[in-house]
Amino acid sequence: MPAKLARAILAHKKALIAAPQTVATRKASELALEAITPVMPELVMGSADLTPSNNTRTKAAEDFTPKTPRGRYVRYGIREHGMAAAMNGITLHGGFRTGGGTFLVFADYARPSMRLAALMGLPVVYVMTHDSIGLGEDGPTHQPVEQIASLRCMPNMHVFRPADAIETAEAWQFAIENTKGPTVLALSRQNLPQLRTDATATNRSARGGYELLAAEGGKAQVSLFASGSEVELAVAARKLLSEKGVRARVVSVPSLELLLAQDEATRAAIIGTAPVKIAIEAGVRFGWDGVIGDDGAFVGMSSFGASGPYKEVYQHFGITPEAVVDAAMKRHNG
Repeated sequence: MPAKLARAILAHKKALIAAPQTVATRKASELALEAITPVMPELVMGSADLTPSNNTRTKAAEDFTPKTPRGRYVRYGIREHGMAAAMNGITLHGGFRTGGGTFLVFADYARPSMRLAALMGLPVVYVMTHDSIGLGEDGPTHQPVEQIASLRCMPNMHVFRPADAIETAEAWQFAIENTKGPTVLALSRQNLPQLRTDATATNRSARGGYELLAAEGGKAQVSLFASGSEVELAVAARKLLSEKGVRARVVSVPSLELLLAQDEATRAAIIGTAPVKIAIEAGVRFGWDGVIGDDGAFVGMSSFGASGPYKEVYQHFGITPEAVVDAAMKRHNG
């Protein structure tokens, strides 16, 4: 890795602390790339015809064309499988690192090449935006529900769903430093608040999960686990539970499979001992029982999506702070 990479990421995180960003994580990914690309001239980015939506093109990037063969940005066209296959070939050639963007739901088109990258241990990066029902009006055909769980199942594939700009930077750092397999960055369309207030050299997201907010006033009675845009909901639910006299902690889980891969002591420390455990993710439950147990509560999806403004869609499916509080109170009082 370039010697300057870790310093560039740390400087970027410190800048975010100094000037917090309420942005979609797809935009946060672009901000991270603006910090990374100057120290990584070997990084070749691209998109499957969704450049303005995926935010994979930095300001200084030049398109790769017959007339500009030194360009570092490839416009692959509407061909996710072909893009992923080409990135495998570029990576196998050597001398380059590659990343390409599309909507998360279109991972199904890219899956054969993604599986080969995982099988061969190629460090390709997939920037997959519009990561949930949070994309709203594009409707259920474009709203991923089962895709994140299915990608988490793939051996040697790492999946990150960051909650804010700092976690997005840390996810990019992991993806670049990981040279033994591919990484998916599942990124939001909707704006998200910056929840992290620290910017140390430690990549907290690389452990898969960490305590974002401790319980106030004593030992936690409820642990709330969430990824991506739902971490904001967990933080709001914690506040509502506190008003009811229930102590709750929030654990951000940017990479579920990395959390589950930690040694037993580390994993147990992150998961904690609160008697009530609730996971919140705008996707299917599959995989979360490794954290909350089969008797834990899950606030998420059990069907395909719906078309409408994203806040209304979240209300329609009951993925709200109030729903989290209801689930917590039933178990706490039961």
